[in-house]
Amino acid sequence: MTDPKSKNITFHGAEISAQQREDLLGQRGCVLWFTGLSGSGKSTVARRLEQKLISRHVYTYALDGDNVRMGLNKDLGFSPQDRHENIRRIGCVCQLFAESTCITTASFVSPYRASRDSVRALVGDNFIEVHVATSLEVCEARDPKGLYAKARAGLIPDFTGISAPY
Repeated sequence: MTDPKSKNITFHGAEISAQQREDLLGQRGCVLWFTGLSGSGKSTVARRLEQKLISRHVYTYALDGDNVRMGLNKDLGFSPQDRHENIRRIGCVCQLFAESTCITTASFVSPYRASRDSVRALVGDNFIEVHVATSLEVCEARDPKGLYAKARAGLIPDFTGISAPY
């Protein structure tokens, strides 16, 4: 598949099959996609799971929304278009991690069903969505980063749960 912007790119498949990789590393990769409001506990749960898996010698890695936005996606804001692009990019990274047999925990607000569904389609059967369904009231009471207070004061536009939908 080629993109009109990238006419000279060709996909190169692996010379090691997925089954060979799984046999070698003793596990099958997957993506555990944690979604929910800011402050819901997504990252906390994902990091605790990562610790438990590592203690059992399982190849795993936790991807966090803030961390990814500090690097790979630092050029994106929080408009609906930028949110979709943020999730598209991280979905591609998650697919690569899963193909490497990594059990990947991904913690992203990811408020749009269409964005999550596109990652699900990309990753396939190895995608597990976990909705951390913490109420807005509890998230606001926690407000570990002070974001809800700023959003309520009009200082943060497009804030999920306040001025943007989940």
